Amino acid sequence: MTVLSVNLNKIALIRNSRDTSIPDVVEAAKTCIEAGCSGITVHPRPDQRHVRVDDVYRLAEFLSDYPEIEFNIEGNPEAGPEPNGYPGFLALIEAVKPAQCTLVPDDPYQLTSDHGWDIERDATKLTGYARQLHSWGSRVSVFLDADPAQLQQAPMTGIDRIELYTGPYAAAANLNQGNAAIKPFAETAQLAEALGIGVNAGHDLNLENLAAFKQGIPNLLEVSIGHALVTDALWMGLDTAVKRYLQCLE
Repeated sequence: MTVLSVNLNKIALIRNSRDTSIPDVVEAAKTCIEAGCSGITVHPRPDQRHVRVDDVYRLAEFLSDYPEIEFNIEGNPEAGPEPNGYPGFLALIEAVKPAQCTLVPDDPYQLTSDHGWDIERDATKLTGYARQLHSWGSRVSVFLDADPAQLQQAPMTGIDRIELYTGPYAAAANLNQGNAAIKPFAETAQLAEALGIGVNAGHDLNLENLAAFKQGIPNLLEVSIGHALVTDALWMGLDTAVKRYLQCLE
């Protein structure tokens, strides 16, 4: 079974375009949960341009009443404190202790995440992060490009899952080349399973390409989707959009 975690970053981005509290990320989370999603994802960046630190705390408090719903926080563990009130990524994780922490090697100036970790180069670093996050009770997932070679050292790091960066697959699917593009993702997912590592995926997945990706990755545990889902919600409503994405995963 593949579960859906809804990324609320774009809900917060709309709110931040005005000096207002609407749309409210907690109300959005409630709607998504009532529509059937299994998780809520946020990626609080150091400049707080969309999801803010206080959003993370409010969501954590709200989700404490929904123990069956996974709270997944994404970010770069190397991001330190900022004058704007951002406490640093690891400090935020220690305070909130989400069910899952997804480590993403983005820098503060990136528009969005666009590449995965180099596990061969960063194995020692990732081992330390995994040990620390496990001590706080969080499952550890790392953002990864579709490359089986990157998994050779993954078991020794102690990570629990990988999140496949699906941007290249989505770009190929837009050109009707998705069937060919899915091969490295399937190979990476198969090796991860053989090594005892779970497989998540995310980035640019949408109603047009999600079902085919799910079919090509039979051991896919979770997808995290935000931009496309929130965009679809503008036309069909958030409740309906969540349900449509869940249908793609059936």
